[in-house]
Amino acid sequence: MDSKMIWIVGFGLVIVVIIFLIAMIVSSYNGMVTLNQNVESSWSEVENQYQRQADLIPNLISIVSSAVSVETKFVQGVIEARTKWLNASSIADKDKLGVEMNQSLTTFVNAIATNEAYPALQSNQQYTALMDEVAGTQNRIAVSRGRYIENVRVYNTSIKTIPNNFFAGMFGFSEKEYYQANENSLNTPSLGEGVLPK
Repeated sequence: MDSKMIWIVGFGLVIVVIIFLIAMIVSSYNGMVTLNQNVESSWSEVENQYQRQADLIPNLISIVSSAVSVETKFVQGVIEARTKWLNASSIADKDKLGVEMNQSLTTFVNAIATNEAYPALQSNQQYTALMDEVAGTQNRIAVSRGRYIENVRVYNTSIKTIPNNFFAGMFGFSEKEYYQANENSLNTPSLGEGVLPK
């Protein structure tokens, strides 16, 4: 084999290696973009559900206050939790405070359920419809948070594994934080059977 042929073969191998590296970089980048978009879209759904719940709270307090004398501390707790959530800026804070808003709403509903005047609310169609919406929203929050946390886990794993870990920082992909709530913190027994008006 003459030197010209060796040079051509060597040059061809270099081109193949370069094409392979470019393809690997493009594939890694596109994969990380897709996973990042999955995280962002799943958080958007969580935030939408939290916002929906926050929007329901004033109506719930208004309807309940006109029919039942509920202790001020429970009403204040829900209002404060809602305000903190509305003022949160980071995703982790919004998620943590969203869980707290769920919990304070559960406490509020429990206070209503144990109040002597509670049966009067059972015949209130607005209250019944609103409680159905609250229960449905809290269920959607739990499902959406589960998807979000799973998408963050997949994304974080991806940017830490080879070959993505070589390119993640270069392309601006960094680890995402999320608030991992206690398993029972999103459970809303007060909105389940025996409390919701039938």
